[in-house]
Amino acid sequence: MILKDGTAVGSDAAFELVDRAAFIPARIWFDDENGRPQPIDRATEPARWRAAVEQDAPIVTQLDDGATVWPATSMNATSSASEPSLVRGMLDRLDVQPGHRVLEIGTGTGYNTALLCALAGEENVTSIEVDPVLADGARANLHAAGYRPTVITGDGAAGHRERAPFDRIIATCAVTAGHIPYAWAAQTIEHGTILSPWGTLFCNGVQVHLSADGRGRAQGRVVDSASFMRLRAQRGPFGHAGRLSDLIDAADVDTDTTTVSPSAVHAGPAAFAVGVQLADVQQSMAYDFDGEGTDELLLYHVPSESVATVHATADAAVTGKYPVRQLGPRRLWTEVETAHAWWLSRLEPRHTRFGLTISTTGQEIWLDEPGNVVRTWPAVAPSAT
Repeated sequence: MILKDGTAVGSDAAFELVDRAAFIPARIWFDDENGRPQPIDRATEPARWRAAVEQDAPIVTQLDDGATVWPATSMNATSSASEPSLVRGMLDRLDVQPGHRVLEIGTGTGYNTALLCALAGEENVTSIEVDPVLADGARANLHAAGYRPTVITGDGAAGHRERAPFDRIIATCAVTAGHIPYAWAAQTIEHGTILSPWGTLFCNGVQVHLSADGRGRAQGRVVDSASFMRLRAQRGPFGHAGRLSDLIDAADVDTDTTTVSPSAVHAGPAAFAVGVQLADVQQSMAYDFDGEGTDELLLYHVPSESVATVHATADAAVTGKYPVRQLGPRRLWTEVETAHAWWLSRLEPRHTRFGLTISTTGQEIWLDEPGNVVRTWPAVAPSAT
């Protein structure tokens, strides 16, 4: 960390000196015990607001890109202040040193930006926020706290060529498989670091830690779990689960059975590996949806209108045979079974055994070693370098 007199100190001091509360709006949403965001106003409930801020938990600061105005609620959070332990873990992994040129993708409230300023020096920090309202709020928060980094209102996927190259790039939003912006690799120095949440539509919830070669190529590994909101340009289709669930319920579809439990692929190590194979397929789990203890895993692919359901019933728990229904040109559960069998045949690798390579020729995810490629995505021409 860099103090006003130029003295460099450790990262612990940065978290002590940068007050999270100074970056949290007066009106927020905080999840209740059922995971549903509830409004809190600091003016009328100061103790409850302070308790939320002091918890090691995320705080929702925007719903539906600002269309849902406090105190109204929805389940579509589009900006938040991450839990402090996650912020600390990512910054420790990023290993920012005084004088490092840092690019942050997703300014949000400005809290993480302030920590980067404390670690690298405010003159070395560039942060990009796509939402003009959030960007303006972050600038105000940062200035009030005594920090004046460069905060850009724009598309973080393009990086920021004018202040490149960077020693460190950190994203506070998730990018989807095959679509890490090429500009990030092109704007990072040799041996520089790119740290970003990464995932698929099927399983959003890991971080990748990449090292750049200074010539537009970067390679590294999946290093940790972390679920973030996606880069806005890479969001999946939203709001189709109910419609496609109704579609298959109304269809005359035969029921088959599977020996793969829906819970085995819904979350955990298998979900990540299956998601790599079914990167464009979405899923959701409804617990006790019929009031009789039945859980339903819904799989759907919006572009093809393909959908599948798997039910975990009391009988299925005994027999090990779960009812399956599939509709559409893609047999989504059949694809899941194939991907799950591949995962079993590789001795059930956890997500940290996977790695990633991005270059001008495309993007690859591999298992254990770069040569052991699991899946590739073709290159997309960069919008900025």
